Amino acid sequence: MQFLRLRGRARARPLRFHPVYENPSSPRCATPVLTSAAPGANVAAHPFDLLGLSSAESRSVYCLNPPKLSPIAAPDLAAHLEHAPSPSASHAEGPPAPEPDIPPAPQLPSPQLDEERLAWLAMALSPGLGPKRILDAVHQIGAASRIFTMPLTALEGLRFPAEAAQFLFDGKGRRAAEEEWARVVAQGATLVSYACPEYPERLREIYDPPPVLWVRGDVKLMSRPAIAVVGTRHPTPYGSGVAEMLARDLAARRLLIVSGMARGIDSCAHRGALAARMPTLAVWGTGIDVVYPKENRKLAEEILLKGGTIVSEVPMGTFPAPQNFPRRNRILSGLCVAVLVVEAGENSGTRVTARCAAEQNRDLFAVPGNVTNKGSWTPNTLIKQGAKLVATWEDVWEDLPSPVRLELEAEAPAASKPEPGASLLADPVLRPQEAMVLEILRADESLQIDEILELLETQLTSSEVFTALFELEMAGRVRQLPGKNYVRTM
Repeated sequence: MQFLRLRGRARARPLRFHPVYENPSSPRCATPVLTSAAPGANVAAHPFDLLGLSSAESRSVYCLNPPKLSPIAAPDLAAHLEHAPSPSASHAEGPPAPEPDIPPAPQLPSPQLDEERLAWLAMALSPGLGPKRILDAVHQIGAASRIFTMPLTALEGLRFPAEAAQFLFDGKGRRAAEEEWARVVAQGATLVSYACPEYPERLREIYDPPPVLWVRGDVKLMSRPAIAVVGTRHPTPYGSGVAEMLARDLAARRLLIVSGMARGIDSCAHRGALAARMPTLAVWGTGIDVVYPKENRKLAEEILLKGGTIVSEVPMGTFPAPQNFPRRNRILSGLCVAVLVVEAGENSGTRVTARCAAEQNRDLFAVPGNVTNKGSWTPNTLIKQGAKLVATWEDVWEDLPSPVRLELEAEAPAASKPEPGASLLADPVLRPQEAMVLEILRADESLQIDEILELLETQLTSSEVFTALFELEMAGRVRQLPGKNYVRTM
């Protein structure tokens, strides 16, 4: 190792910080140096001159160990040094890109987007253009791809807002569509426009069908016979149990379960379909790469893993906005032959879905609830207004349209059609302690662990109660809720 030899003795002189750049035209790329000056002098000097080093030695030391100054002592110089190039960092490096909420599918060769779908996507991304105006414009010009060659006056003649017409005429719409398609392909998703053969026929029947659908998963699933299961985000144990039970029983009979994957009833409906080992379809009010709520990330991954589908009408990266969810509800009812309401309050967004179902001529079902519970207001009111009361899956099945029922029955093999209440294996015999615990639990109301211990205080010890609850939970007879609350499964 070569040691640097100090020549002479340094004399204490005041330091003045004056950034000096070799190239004044590019101050961000230059390395500022320190200047040392005696009183009355302002001569630029290298900082290591104070130590008596030669210019060659000082340059080598400066390159190996650049001076580090406190931002408090010299804020301006410290700010410049942050931008100065260093051997360990490059100016090309930027902040790490945010990871998507759902891991993208394996990368495949990027397919080219045809001109027709590109035009649909460009209009969907144009500011101020809604679904109805886009559909009316395409019906008027015959083919969506013609908008790329139309003059500005012709675009305005289609009743497009001035901002949207200028956006398409300047070519910004085409560039935005190409960039959006690149993001869609990177996520392993696809786009289905109104003109595509994969577009669901039932969705074409509504007043304002979305011109473009962003889809992850099986596209063909959107055309299957389906029922939407919707309800409140704050259900009771009774509502959660009924939603999961009905979704499981209907999914086992090949009826597709559709919901919005929100908290509460929506999530219970998806889990019920997955419990039946059948795919389910989720309609989001966000981009297909933005999971909302965040705690449903695992549920979204499971839906895709089990062959399900995630659908949205908003572009990639769209975050939750209040106005997007009521708009989303018309797609929920439009994709389905019927809508089932489990629990919802008087001002719940579920009423929007129920109104859309009535306007779209869809069958409406409702599960009755406790009249003293505010979450039962919407289903009880819908039943008074003519909705079909539902207690079991048979109540839905017998009111389905005959073509739909025949199609579903033809798909299911005869051997796999379960009879109500029938089972190949008898229910396992419960131990006396388990039977006593199960007897006091209810399906419509949870009991806290302290209440259970108090009710069985004279019959069982606390260890016997804990063991019985554990065995019942493992057998699927009991479900534990947050706060050590227990409810009997349906």
